[in-house]
Amino acid sequence: MANAFNADTTAEEASEGIDLSGKTVVLTGGSAGLGVETARVLALRGAKIVSVVRDEAKGKTAAEGIRQRVPDADIELAVLDLFDLDSVRRGADDIAARFPKIDRLINNAGVMMCPLGRTKEGLDTQLGTNHLGHFVLTAHLIENVLAGSPARIVNLSSGGHRMSPLRFDDPFFERDEYDKFVAYGQAKTANVLFSVGLDKRYKDRGVRSYAVHPGAIHTELARHMDRNDVESLMSKRPQSEPMHFKSIEAGAATTVWAATSPELEGRGGVYCEDCGVASVIEDKSGSLGVCAYALDEEAADRLWSLSEEWSGETFPV
Repeated sequence: MANAFNADTTAEEASEGIDLSGKTVVLTGGSAGLGVETARVLALRGAKIVSVVRDEAKGKTAAEGIRQRVPDADIELAVLDLFDLDSVRRGADDIAARFPKIDRLINNAGVMMCPLGRTKEGLDTQLGTNHLGHFVLTAHLIENVLAGSPARIVNLSSGGHRMSPLRFDDPFFERDEYDKFVAYGQAKTANVLFSVGLDKRYKDRGVRSYAVHPGAIHTELARHMDRNDVESLMSKRPQSEPMHFKSIEAGAATTVWAATSPELEGRGGVYCEDCGVASVIEDKSGSLGVCAYALDEEAADRLWSLSEEWSGETFPV
């Protein structure tokens, strides 16, 4: 059956008829933008939401906003900072103790095209936050996700992965001058490779993993971009293909679809966009499709080993 969804499908439409009663969803970045809408719709479908936030006050405000729209929403907060791996470990262990069974883990939070910063491990802010923070979080929660089998892990990537493969020869910009576009592209490629690595390791135990491109949406994620940055991005696109900006409701749709759709049963390690599985592309100039390097299993294994080395974390076999 052909997929009836498209770029304008909303998260509510993508999950119509889905019952998540009794399911626990852990979601990072639950205090703003796509995270709030994703949490709202999954709560509407009956899931218990564990909203993982950096700013507790902001998280409480967002949760209250959801409860006003979904009076029966069951939402709890967890606090951690993905930039700080010690904070991630403390926060993740708190979540693991409070919620023994996790049915969906949605690694939604991220930073985009920010100035150069360094984590304690030496990674630039984008790779450190978008990838390694979630790598450590997932490592500490994977036993709980396995307890929820059949379960799903959804990692937010982006069409921005087309701006760079994983720069294995200089991932921290120690040799080359820092380029925030390239750094973002590398981090978003890492999100796809992490999904491939997770699916390979845990599919036989009932946990499937997916990477998601939500589309172009006006959210706080772009707070580090100025007019010149936007014009630079636009100049890289073919004139015949204007940028299509989605609403927040449509931007959250593919995440919700990947977390809930029966169409994905028996599948994993794929990159999803517009509520469907994307095609592999060779031409990176367009707005859709996934580059083969982001799905490469050898690259995924290499990144996995490096991530263990960078973080000092290992996943249970």
